[in-house]
Amino acid sequence: MKRICIVIFLIVSFVTVKAQNNGKVTGKIIDASTKQPVEYATISIFKAGVASPFNGSVSDAKGNFSINNIANGEYTIRVDFMGYKANTIDHVIISNATAVVSLNTLLLAPVQNQLQTVNIVGKTPTVENKIDKLVYNAANDLTSQGGAALDILKKVPQVTVDIDGNVELQGNANIRFLINGKPSSIFGASLADALQSIPASQIKSIEVITSPGAKYDANGTGGIINIILQESKVQGFNGNINLSAGTRLNNGSINLNARKGNFGINAFFGGNEQLNTTTVNTNDRFTTDNKTSTLTHFYQNGSTAFVRSGYKSGLSLNWSISKYDELTGAVGFNHFGNHNNGLTNQDQTTRGLTTNNLLSDLISLRNSNSKFNANSIDYSLDYKKTFKTEGQELDILYTTSQSKNTAYSFQQQDYSTGGYPSSGAMSNNPGKDRETNISIDYTHPFSKTFTLETGAKGVFETINNNVATDTLSAGGFIPNANQTYGFNYKRSVYAYYLSAQFSLFNNFINAKAGLRDEYTKTTSDFPGAHIPGYNTLAPSAVISHKIDPTQSIKLSYSYRIERPDYGDLNPFYNISDPHNITTGNPNLRPEIGHNYELGYNKSYNSGANFYVAVFYRYNTDDIQSYTTQYDTLNVGGTKYLNVFLNQRYNIGTETTEGLSLFGSVPVTDKLNLRLNSMFANRITSNPGSPNVSGFTYRLNLNTTYQFGHDLIAEAFGNYNSSQRTIQGTRPAFFSYNLAFRKQFLNKKASIGFTTTDPFNKYVNQLATTSGANFSQSSLRQVPFRTFGISLSYKFGKLEFKNDKEKEKDDNGNLQAPPEN
Repeated sequence: MKRICIVIFLIVSFVTVKAQNNGKVTGKIIDASTKQPVEYATISIFKAGVASPFNGSVSDAKGNFSINNIANGEYTIRVDFMGYKANTIDHVIISNATAVVSLNTLLLAPVQNQLQTVNIVGKTPTVENKIDKLVYNAANDLTSQGGAALDILKKVPQVTVDIDGNVELQGNANIRFLINGKPSSIFGASLADALQSIPASQIKSIEVITSPGAKYDANGTGGIINIILQESKVQGFNGNINLSAGTRLNNGSINLNARKGNFGINAFFGGNEQLNTTTVNTNDRFTTDNKTSTLTHFYQNGSTAFVRSGYKSGLSLNWSISKYDELTGAVGFNHFGNHNNGLTNQDQTTRGLTTNNLLSDLISLRNSNSKFNANSIDYSLDYKKTFKTEGQELDILYTTSQSKNTAYSFQQQDYSTGGYPSSGAMSNNPGKDRETNISIDYTHPFSKTFTLETGAKGVFETINNNVATDTLSAGGFIPNANQTYGFNYKRSVYAYYLSAQFSLFNNFINAKAGLRDEYTKTTSDFPGAHIPGYNTLAPSAVISHKIDPTQSIKLSYSYRIERPDYGDLNPFYNISDPHNITTGNPNLRPEIGHNYELGYNKSYNSGANFYVAVFYRYNTDDIQSYTTQYDTLNVGGTKYLNVFLNQRYNIGTETTEGLSLFGSVPVTDKLNLRLNSMFANRITSNPGSPNVSGFTYRLNLNTTYQFGHDLIAEAFGNYNSSQRTIQGTRPAFFSYNLAFRKQFLNKKASIGFTTTDPFNKYVNQLATTSGANFSQSSLRQVPFRTFGISLSYKFGKLEFKNDKEKEKDDNGNLQAPPEN
C-alpha cells in the first residue's frame, strides 16, 4: 500500500500546476412555462466583440451547467435549445475578485413553432467524476450496440466482468445493483442472467458508487452499481427502435415517450436471445485417501449446449401537479431463463498409493439437463416536493418487487464397467421472493455552504422455497421424501440516517458526512438455522478539494455490510453433476466491510482528462465459496461417491489494496483514446490456515475514430488477469471487439456492424482447485466469437406552448409566464 501511495503522490505532484485561466461560470436552465429543468441546453461563452464562442457546456438532467478555465475579462453568455427563444446575458465579468460567477436560474421561453420531427443531440463526457460517484455515459458506446448490460459494464472504470457474467467492483463481488435508483428482486435470482436480459440500447448511463453515503442502504461491501434506463421529459411524442441480429445474440428494444403539459408517459420493451452455443468441458481430479492408501483419478470430458433468453418492459407515468409537486408511478416486468443440456464421459480409476496397482476402473456416461426461469414485477410510486428555497426537497418513495423462480435439474449416470446399476435424480425447485421498500427523505439547505439530509426506510423481504426430488430406482424415478422440503425466510430492515454537506475555509474544502443506523431482524424455518437480530451503525464521509478549476482530489470512507442473498441462503442441493454438488448456507452471517479511497481528477483544455485512485478494503466475516472433498456424501439418504461440495461460508478476513486509473485523450479532432486499468492485491486470512495473497489486474483500451460527420469506428480490447483464490486460481479472460456505425436520414437512423473475437473460435478458461488431499484442474472452451448487425431509428414530434399563453398559479389564478 505504501508503494501505491508513493506512486499517486508522484503523479499528483507532477500534474498539479496552477491554472492561469481560473474563472468559472455556473447556472441552471429552467423551462419558463413548466418550471422543469431543461436537459442538453447549449451554453456558449463569447469574448466581448467576438461573434464566435470560444468555450461552452451542456446542461445536465437537472438543468445545471458549469464552464471552467475562463481568463479574466468581459464576456457574453448565450443559452440555446431547439424550440426555445435564446437567452443572452451580457457584461459577465471575470476578475481576480470575482473568479466564480453564478448566473443562478436562467429561464427559457418556448417559441410558437411546432416541429414535426426532432433530433436532439447532446454530447456529454463518456466518464464523469462526481463527488460521490463515477458516471459512465453509454450513449456513444459502439462496441456494445446490440449487446446487453454486461457488455457496457466491461468498460466502466473499476468494474470487472468475467466470461460468465460475474461482476466485481474494485475486486469485490458483493455489489448492490439498482435500476433507476430502485431495488429489484430480479437480481436476487441470478445476477448474470438478469444483467444479460437488459439490452444495452435501453441504458442511458451506469453510476458506480464505491463509497456510498448515509442516504444509501448499507448493504453491499463492494459498493453500488446503479443502472439508469433511457427516458425523456421532452414535450411531445418521441421514441426510438433498436434491432440487432448476430451469430450469438439477437436483441430488440423500443422506447416510447409522450408528454403534454404537466403529464408524461414513458413505455419501453426490450428482449434478447442468446443462440445455442456448445461449451467443451474437461475436468481432471486427483484424490488421496491415506486411510486406505489409495489414489483416485477422476476424469470428465464432455460438452454442454446452452441457450438463454429474457426480456424487460415497463411503463411509467409522471405528473407535475404544480411547480413544487411531482408524482411518478412505474411498473416493470422482467423475465429471463436458461437451459443447459450435456453429455459427459467419465472415467474413475483407483490405484494403490505406494504400489500403483490398478484396483478399479469405473467408466460411465452422464446425461444432464437443467433449466432456470425467473419472472418478476416491480411497482413504484414516488412523490417529490420542492420548495421555494433552492435545494429544499421532500421525497416519499414506495417500491415493491416480487419474483417467481423455478430451477429444474436432471442427471443420470449409466455405467459400462463394474456392474453398477444406473443412478440418477430429478429435482424441481420453485421459489418466491418479495421485497418492499418504504422510504422518506428530506433535504434542507440552511445556507449556501451547509445542507442537512435526513430520512427513514423500511425494507421487508420474504423468500419461500420448495424442493421436490425424485431418484432413479429399479428403472424408474420415484419420490425421495428425504430430499423434499420447504424453506421460508423473512428479513426486515429498519433504517434511519442523518447526513450533512458543507464547505469549509471559504470553499477550500467540500465535505459530506453522515451516519446510518440499520436494525436487521431475520427468521428462518430451516432446521438448525438461526440468525439473531443485529444493529448496524454505518458511518460514511467524503472530503474533496478543488486544487484549481481543472483538478480536484477527494478522500472517502464508508462502512458497509453484505447480507446473504437468495442464492447464498437457499439450502437446495444442485446435483446435476453428482461429483460436483453445490448448495446454499442458511446460517450465513453478514459480511462487514470498511472501504477507503483517495482519488485525483485532472482535465485539460484539449478535452483530455484522467482519474486515478488508490483504495483499501477490509472485510470481516468475509463470504466466499469453499469446496470440500468427500469420499462419500449422504444427501437425504442417498450416498454420492467422490464428491466436491461447493458452499458459501464466512471465512475470516479479506484485505484488498489497489490502484485504479482512467484516462481519455483526444489525439486529434477525429481520434480519441480511452484507457481503463486496475491493479489490486487481495489477502485472505482464514483462522487455522495460512494467509493467501493474490495479485490481479484489469486492462482495457478503447479507440474511437470519426471518419466523417456520419461514420464512426471503434475498437475495444479487455484483459482480466488470473486471480489466486483461497483454494486455487481463477482463469484469465481476454476479448476484443470491433464496431462501425453509419448514420443517415439526418442522423435519425443508423446501421452498425459489430464483431467479437473474430479470429478465435473459443476462449479457454483454465481454473484450479486444491486442498489437503485433492487437486483439480478444469478447462472450459467457451464459444465467444460473434458477428452482428444493428439498426436504430429515432422519431419524434415535439409541441411547444406559445410563450404568450397564460398558465395558472398555485391558487388556480391565471398568470403570465415570467419574462427573461
